[in-house]
Amino acid sequence: MTNVGTIATGPVTQIAWVTADIDATEKYLSAGFGAGNWTRMNDIHFGPEDCTLRGEPADFVIHVSIVYLGDLQLEVIQPVSGASIYAEFLASNGPGLHHLCFDVEDMGAALAGAAELGLRIHQAGSMMGGAMDFAYVDGTSHGVPYIEIARIGPDMKAVFDAIRAAS
Repeated sequence: MTNVGTIATGPVTQIAWVTADIDATEKYLSAGFGAGNWTRMNDIHFGPEDCTLRGEPADFVIHVSIVYLGDLQLEVIQPVSGASIYAEFLASNGPGLHHLCFDVEDMGAALAGAAELGLRIHQAGSMMGGAMDFAYVDGTSHGVPYIEIARIGPDMKAVFDAIRAAS
């Protein structure tokens, strides 16, 4: 039985920052929290065929860097071009904590739970041909700009497992 308005029940799997200087943020997190070897992916393109921004097709490029502290993934995102919640956040807030991510088994149920709570989707999409689906809902009333809901399929889990092993 699903709880009314339940978005996710699992633990937080990721904490993410948005920055204008991915290298400096990696260094800060490594020095301050003992983060090990970062895996950086530059120029990740999200196009209108696989991403939306407030329900409209989105087209943007970001740099992403990932490291693990135990089972917790740290992610750093640097907007490069185009309109996205990352670029908007950086322009209005400067660099900082951007979102917490919950891995969900059933994306449809999570989105239905968000809708039941009256939370609108700010940005949503898919990557690696459906290996991962994601959606961001407003988290400001709970002290974090966004909550990411992500369905992480086996192919993306394999990528994350390889990054964890290298961390």
